Amino acid sequence: FISTALRSSDAANWRIVPRKNPASDYPSDFEVVQIRQATRNSLFTLQDHPYIKRVTPQRKVFRSLKFTDGEYPRAPCNDGRWTQKWQSWQSSRPLRRTSLSLGSGFWHATGRHSSRRLLRAIPRHVAQILQADVLWQMGHTGSGVKVAVFDTGLSEKHPHFKNVKERTNWTNEKTLDDGLGHGTFVAGVIASMRECQGFAPDSELHIFRVFTNNQVSYTSWFLDAFNYAILKKIDVLNLSIGGPDFMDHPFVDKVWELTANRVIMVSAIGNDGPLYGTLNNPADQMDVIGVGGIDFEDNIARFSSRGMTTWELPGGYGRVKPDIVTYGSGVRGSGMKEGCRSLSGTSVASPVVAGAVTLLASTVQNRELVNPASMKQALIASARRLPGVNMFEQGHGKLDLLKAYQILNSYHPQASLSPSYIDLTECPYMWPYCSQPIYYGGMPTIVNVTILNGMGVTGRIVDKPIWQPYLPQNGDHIDVAISYSPVLWPWAGYLAVSISVAKKAASWEGIAQGHVMVTVASPAQNDSEAGGELTSTVKLPVKVKIIPTPPRSKRVLWDQYHNLRYPPGYFPRDNLRMKNDPLDWNGDHIHTNFRDMYQHLRSMGYFVEVLGAPITCFDASQYGTLLMVDSEEEYFPEEVTKLRRDIDNGLSLIIFSDWYNTSVMRKVKFYDENTRQWWMPDTGGANVPALNDLISVWGMAFSDGLYEGDFTMADHDMYYASGCSIARFPEDGIVIGQALKDQGLEVLKQETMVVDNVPILGLYQTPSEGAGRIALYGDSNCIDDSHRQKDCFWLLDALLQYTSYSMMPSSLTHSKSRVPPPTATDHPLPQRLEGNHLYRYSKVLESHLGDHKPRPLPACPHLSWAKPQPLNETAPSNLWKHQKLLSVDLDKVVLPNARSYRPQVRPLSPGESEAWDIPGGIMPGRYNQEVGQTIPVFAFLGAMVVLSFFVVQLTKAKSKPKRRKPRVKRPLYLQQQQQQQHTY
Repeated sequence: FISTALRSSDAANWRIVPRKNPASDYPSDFEVVQIRQATRNSLFTLQDHPYIKRVTPQRKVFRSLKFTDGEYPRAPCNDGRWTQKWQSWQSSRPLRRTSLSLGSGFWHATGRHSSRRLLRAIPRHVAQILQADVLWQMGHTGSGVKVAVFDTGLSEKHPHFKNVKERTNWTNEKTLDDGLGHGTFVAGVIASMRECQGFAPDSELHIFRVFTNNQVSYTSWFLDAFNYAILKKIDVLNLSIGGPDFMDHPFVDKVWELTANRVIMVSAIGNDGPLYGTLNNPADQMDVIGVGGIDFEDNIARFSSRGMTTWELPGGYGRVKPDIVTYGSGVRGSGMKEGCRSLSGTSVASPVVAGAVTLLASTVQNRELVNPASMKQALIASARRLPGVNMFEQGHGKLDLLKAYQILNSYHPQASLSPSYIDLTECPYMWPYCSQPIYYGGMPTIVNVTILNGMGVTGRIVDKPIWQPYLPQNGDHIDVAISYSPVLWPWAGYLAVSISVAKKAASWEGIAQGHVMVTVASPAQNDSEAGGELTSTVKLPVKVKIIPTPPRSKRVLWDQYHNLRYPPGYFPRDNLRMKNDPLDWNGDHIHTNFRDMYQHLRSMGYFVEVLGAPITCFDASQYGTLLMVDSEEEYFPEEVTKLRRDIDNGLSLIIFSDWYNTSVMRKVKFYDENTRQWWMPDTGGANVPALNDLISVWGMAFSDGLYEGDFTMADHDMYYASGCSIARFPEDGIVIGQALKDQGLEVLKQETMVVDNVPILGLYQTPSEGAGRIALYGDSNCIDDSHRQKDCFWLLDALLQYTSYSMMPSSLTHSKSRVPPPTATDHPLPQRLEGNHLYRYSKVLESHLGDHKPRPLPACPHLSWAKPQPLNETAPSNLWKHQKLLSVDLDKVVLPNARSYRPQVRPLSPGESEAWDIPGGIMPGRYNQEVGQTIPVFAFLGAMVVLSFFVVQLTKAKSKPKRRKPRVKRPLYLQQQQQQQHTY
């Protein structure tokens, strides 16, 4: 087939790369093809073939195992803040799916402590902490459930495992053993039977070795292993790896196929916390259970990645992830050869949930009810919410194994929502939505809700979702627009709810409530119901706080539309000092890596809104300032024209730029061994040439300089990290300059030079009456959480005072650092790098005859507001407690009396069998159920013997004849005394 496809392109030197693994004996849905050709004609031929879905470069996947066995050094007792400089972990790397584990450390927490309290000594056997022993006592130990561990392998005779059904190797190394210890630890948390116990010791373990001892893998290894897992009908799959490349299409498509085949996939959410917007794939997919980490004090672990998901950016807002959190800090698990060790990371939390899922699946008699959606519904409905933690940190809360068991064993197939309600007044859980009230004229607030369909792998929404406002709770004061998945597959879909304020509430303040009704239908699974459908109707309560529209000067509009991110292209880091991770994969957003800036602006009384559409799509008369930070996208000509008109009519503009230097961009390119191509950056830290096109009408421009250094401005210590300078500025403007180091020369390994009076800040009042003001600053790192070394929020405050209130900051106007406005001859302007591929994923550019030109301006998003169906009834007071799964009565499922104990076990000695040897104690599990059940019998018999003995003795005593004792005569002197007493 491939030969026929390539014959027309005259590709003579090509071959199908053989893959020697267990899947080679079975059909495959992909092939690895190696083509040696000077041109890309063969590649284009394959891409254009009607029967070929996709052609993707074979990716080499690296993994850095980031954990240690020992404890980290302790900070001084009086140190109020833990320093993180000694920590060696790095964020997930580009084109790589990394292990998500860290060294053991309890202090990786958010630091939320309400008061001093007595510290508890906590055992680290996580299965007992989560009360898995209660289910063991009921006879549930994971029996009959197939669980796959995709990791670094497992040794053949490890003493902790007794039910390893299969070990397979998918790498190019000829070994099945674990040379790193990571896979052994993960498998132990799930299914170890001794010492550091796992959750499901009787489960069937299927070990997939997909990483070499050099921590290398390839995409094709994963795809082959995934296909084999489907063939083997795996029930639960743990993937303690992840990466930022959610657009790795073959990988993502295969994960969808796995879950469509009823494989419950559990994956770690990532170790890139405490930054927001750092979720890893595949844990950020709707059909996968994404797991975050907490410590044993129920604090979110510092390393645990935070939401929101960034698939949906730059459209506005992402989805809620992680789904659930559990212990991931200082957890004990199996050592590589024997014994136990402690590790930390979300790759530790992931097998905790995978083990719990395996154990839960074994408790359900009707296994047809267990699927990726129903299991996820049980976990999130039973999760215990952590106080003081928002939903992008904890998801639905902490894993509650026993409550999940109760829900799963009372489960009826149905649809549910995640989150199950929208309450924009509930802080801190609903942060960031609760951090700002809504008002008339503002950008719609978008909440992306996940629909979980436990009725079937595929489904649909019947008719349309219905908006029903509560009239007693002023529900008619808000407008709601709803978009949704046309098909729910696999097991899930989305429901995007846009909320805005009705015109009649422009000057009103109060709380408004209503709910959205959604009916989901799925084909019936039983043969007796062939052609029929199962339906489920769910409510999505909505509660918002409305205030009168704020004054224009208080309203700031954040441009999200022109921010791009990896994985579509190669966007280098803003701060070139961060050499360990060249790609800027964190999606720029006011609620992710600009979260601190957003909270600062809110504390200063500003209202910040998100623009997820072109500049042509907003009413500039409503806003005081348009804020552009670190823009990578190009601009439509219509946007340039409209912005000029808006500023003439009073809108102000603040731009935080970044670097763009073609020599440096060529220097930070890297060679991809798989595609045998050089990866060139598609922009610099920001798309400075595009910004210059935008502001050129006012005689302004940024340079191609690249500067870095410490300085003082207005008595504030500042740090300039990889920023550009101002090359042009109007003569009547105010420009601030500083002495900085030319970082471009340093990157190019040339002589380091300090440049005096580098123009970095410019303020300009446009001459038209009533026109807006413009402020430029050459570096965005100081307001970016992921790069910031010194805060410059004071500078942002000063700029907003200038743009919103025409208050010229005296600290800047009277600064000794003022320099004459630069002209075009002072520094060359940056030119776009030739051969960049920005047009491939730009929303603005398209390729045309070898040249790039703007696309036609897209139409502005038009929301179709749902027709309200008002209800004259009172809304529920507590939305969280009212949103439970349907048909679940926890009182019907009785648990045995749980008693806390720690089983006494010992490791196997040489020569011992693999039977469980339990000296001096009873170990929960299937193999001692009879022993455990005989203890009450012996106790009862013993008590009966003792009772019988006492009854017999008492009976004998009553049956003996009574002897009359002889009467003893009293002495004579006593008789005389009694007679005397009677005479007185």
